[in-house]
Amino acid sequence: MRILVTGHTGFKGSWLSAMLAKKGHELYGISLPPVTHSLYSDAKLSNLFTSEYMQDIRDFAGFRKAIKEIGPGQIYHLAAQPLVLESYEKPRETHETNFMGTINLLEILRELKFDGELIIVTTDKVYKNLEVKKYYSETDELGGHDPYSASKSAIDIAVQSWMGTISNYPTAIVRAGNVIGGGDWAKDRLIPDTFNAIQSKTNPSIRNPNSIRPWQHVLDCLDGYIEAMENLKTTRTNGIWNFGPPIGEFHTVKEVVSKVAERMDYIYQDNEQNLGTELESKTLLLDSSKARENLGWKDRLTFEQTINWTVDFYVKQASGKNARELLSNQIENYYEK
Repeated sequence: MRILVTGHTGFKGSWLSAMLAKKGHELYGISLPPVTHSLYSDAKLSNLFTSEYMQDIRDFAGFRKAIKEIGPGQIYHLAAQPLVLESYEKPRETHETNFMGTINLLEILRELKFDGELIIVTTDKVYKNLEVKKYYSETDELGGHDPYSASKSAIDIAVQSWMGTISNYPTAIVRAGNVIGGGDWAKDRLIPDTFNAIQSKTNPSIRNPNSIRPWQHVLDCLDGYIEAMENLKTTRTNGIWNFGPPIGEFHTVKEVVSKVAERMDYIYQDNEQNLGTELESKTLLLDSSKARENLGWKDRLTFEQTINWTVDFYVKQASGKNARELLSNQIENYYEK
């Protein structure tokens, strides 16, 4: 299958591309150039792609030219400005990239009479957050307190309207929570910040230690995206899907940091700074029952395994192990479960 991944140089895009390559697909990528220290660069993933375009999705003409040349049969649209805190610093850029970049994609596919399958990646943060221990399901009201969340909610609403009135190809919206895994070196990310602090023998400083998130390994999340795509191909029916940990399982930021420290044999000193509390939601939970029941999807890794696999990747890479091999081995081990 000829598959296009937008945002292929990002953290999720890199893992997804490696997973799809393992399955024997012909891959194409459209993305901004990778940062120097990233999973894409460290693992030298460029040779997974038949062709790739370092293209800003806000540039309609350039974006259209690339898609026309590729002629994809399936598209995973991950390209986005993905950071909540950065969205406060760059709200216009966040909305232009996330919302208008996606609208550009939809319009290009309309013009080119695309007849394949499309996955649009949004987030758990599209839901109107009531700051209670509520598991949000696909039918709950959308909202968006910060610019990032608002931009993703706007995408979600726009895509739903497109699905119902304009496009005639099957489309799925996928919403996932806080994914973690080896190779994420983006700024203001909990795992790399914690790892770097412990590596330098410094007690990690964390934002909002008591905040609750639907933590999930990136492999479990992306396996859900792939299952959603298979469902589109088989049923030709639009869908919206949540992917998160099981109901009843939730963990705080502090728990995650403590588990990372434990895996690294570091004694973590509790740090109750609550930095940035006013900017970020305190509680986010997802109900992924629909995907479990209708797609047959399930998370293969427990919370403990998620932490262990993630830390092991970072530790081994820091010790000189090849990032491409680490990536490949974890994907193989995942599908053997």
